[in-house]
Amino acid sequence: MKPFIDIASSVSDELSQILEAAVNDPDADEAPTLGSVRKIIARTTNGEPFEADHLHFDQNRSYLEEIDDLIEQFGDDAPAIDFVTVKASESLTRIISALMDTGASSPPTLGMVREAMLHGLVARLVGDGIIDPDEDETLQEEIETLISRYGQNTVAENFLHYD
Repeated sequence: MKPFIDIASSVSDELSQILEAAVNDPDADEAPTLGSVRKIIARTTNGEPFEADHLHFDQNRSYLEEIDDLIEQFGDDAPAIDFVTVKASESLTRIISALMDTGASSPPTLGMVREAMLHGLVARLVGDGIIDPDEDETLQEEIETLISRYGQNTVAENFLHYD
């Protein structure tokens, strides 16, 4: 099991969305890297830079400056997927939050969330009207995917999604 190092947490939501779009591009010949995504950001369309000259809503730097910082730190051949911010769905966020609210002495891990889900937490939250009863299978798949990527001992709070 590899330790959880969330390098994506330092990536803005906006840049993460650009990276995710590049990763999910069905027409891409190769897996995108930070360098290839930088080229996409810098490319001009109709003479205008692709969002590169726009500053982030909450920051004082452009997407180009942000990706240049990442390239300087991790290299232009670093896989873009490693910098996509992974967040739990709204329903899984509610499950994680419910488990955090139990007052346990240590923060719940992804493995603890899975165990709680298997032992009735989902049913209780469905009964309380907090989550939709049709989401059980999807939630199981989501937690299993997170565990397979990050490991069962990763703190679940890292994946909370707030809108």
